[in-house]
Parts: sequence; structure tokens; C-alpha cells
Amino acid sequence: MRIDASATAITWLPFDALDRINVIPLELAVAHYHEPPPGLGPDLDDLRQRDALREANELRAWIEVDGGEIVDYGQTGRSLIGEGPELEAQQVAFAAVELPVIQPEPQIGGGWVRFTQTVGGRIGLPAPKPVVGRPYFHVGAVSAWTTVELLMRADGTTETRLVAASPFPRHSLYAADRRLVDVFGAAEFELGEGTPWGDEGTPAFAAAVESELERRLAASILRDGAKLVRRRVARGEMLVEQGQTGHDLFVLLDGVFDVEIDGEVVAQVGSGAILGERAVLGDGRRTATLRAVRSSRVAVIGSDEISRPNLVEISASRTR
Repeated sequence: MRIDASATAITWLPFDALDRINVIPLELAVAHYHEPPPGLGPDLDDLRQRDALREANELRAWIEVDGGEIVDYGQTGRSLIGEGPELEAQQVAFAAVELPVIQPEPQIGGGWVRFTQTVGGRIGLPAPKPVVGRPYFHVGAVSAWTTVELLMRADGTTETRLVAASPFPRHSLYAADRRLVDVFGAAEFELGEGTPWGDEGTPAFAAAVESELERRLAASILRDGAKLVRRRVARGEMLVEQGQTGHDLFVLLDGVFDVEIDGEVVAQVGSGAILGERAVLGDGRRTATLRAVRSSRVAVIGSDEISRPNLVEISASRTR
């Protein structure tokens, strides 16, 4: 006899979490809240399509029972990353980046099998963090991830646990019967630090993010066959200057830039930001100066490599 079961975790942002986000200058979109996911049987694809979740972890597993003994087992699973809030054309966007699903070998005991799965990535949600001693904020990409565990027994009973999760206001956990088990959350959500894929500052993590960014951008913005060109920007060097013309789009792969308007630093942006879209779609003039706070790396997408209809469509989707 085959027994199927599942464990699901949904990461989302409640309304009251926005009260703890300080107001920042410029039109740097931070977040929009979500309605709480349903108490029974959430349709993950529908929630993602409606931008009603930030991340979801769906683990599915099965066991084959014969004579009261488990004779076979297996698991599948998937990760869903929200695309992020709808933005105006002049706001800074952060690309969602889905990292590889982690599925350790199941643990087997007397009459039971324990399955575990970790999913997550950068979720397309920028968040502010005060800069010590400065009257402005650092805006960077947020990483969200969850690790769920599903215990299946030969008698057909199951247990579901949220083993670990990133600091984020809400993670909803659903059991094998698709009912809500519990809701977990941190007092604050944080910019990415350590993750199950390694520290965000390590080359391995950066390489994984770059690879996924390139895949996503190639599918949505780049012309067929175009590749991302990397560029190193030294500390203190300007990437773009306010008022100058320019038609390149930039993705900040690693590093930090000061955002200067009329000679005054009004904010910082961190890794994952997509920059330059307004100039590409508008009159070609840069609306701010971007200066590297430390040695940084960007991907440069030249105007001749941009599929303009796709870029227009992406921008329009942020104003609907």
C-alpha cells in the first residue's frame, strides 16, 4: 500500500510588519503586505500569480508499506519565489533569485521515514537598514528560506515540523492533511546574512546568485544570445552621474552604491538591485549619481542587447 503526504511552508509579510519599517527618502519601494494565507489547502501557484507570498516550500513524499513494514519510499518537492512588489518606473527593483532545492537523504528508523527539504533565495523584496551615523538608509535584497520536515510512519500517521527559517515576520506551516499547523515569525525581517547555501558574502553564494540572475534576465530582458558583461567599480568611482545620458541597464551583483541627488547622499543600494531602467525607458538622462562605497561588481546590459518590448512590459507591470 502506498501512502502519500506533504509538508508546506509559506513565507509572507503581514500588514503590521510595515509599521516597523522606517520611512526612507526617494521613491525606493520597500514592501507591500499580504493577506494571511488560507487556513486550508493553499493553491501555491495562485498565491504566487497574485503576488500573495514571498516564498513557498512544498515537500511531497511517499512510502510503500507491506505487512506493516516500509519497503520503499521517495520524495519530490519544489520552491516558489515571489517576484516582489509592483513598483513605479522610477523605483529601484530587486530581482528575485531562486536557489537550488536542498534535499538530504531521508532518515530511516523502525517503521518510519523522515524527509527534509530546504528552499529559498532572494525574494525580490528590498528592505531598509539604518546606516550608522548617517541620516539615510541602506536598501538591500532580502533572503528568505525555510526548512521543513515530514515524518511518515508505516501506520499512516505523519508529523510536520518547521525545522529552521530565515528571520522574517511570518512563515505559515501546513501539514499532510493541508491544514494550517502553526504560524511562526520574527519581530523583524533582516537583510541576508548566513543561509543554508552559505554566507551571502562568499564567492560560492555570489556565483549561485549570478547564475540565476543571468538566467532570469535572459528570459525576460536580454535579446536572444546576449550575455551579461561584468564590470568592476572601484571604491569612490561613479557608475553613473546625475544628468548625464546613458542607455545601459545595470544589475548590482556584489557591493554597495551611494545614491546621490544634487550632490547629497540620500540612500544606499546593495546587491541585487536593478538600476538604470528609468533612463533606458525615458529621455536617457540619469536621475541620480551612483558611487561605489566599496569595490563592487555590476552586470552591464547595453541598449543594443535589451529587448525593449520585454523591458517596457516589465516596467508596465510595476505600474498596474
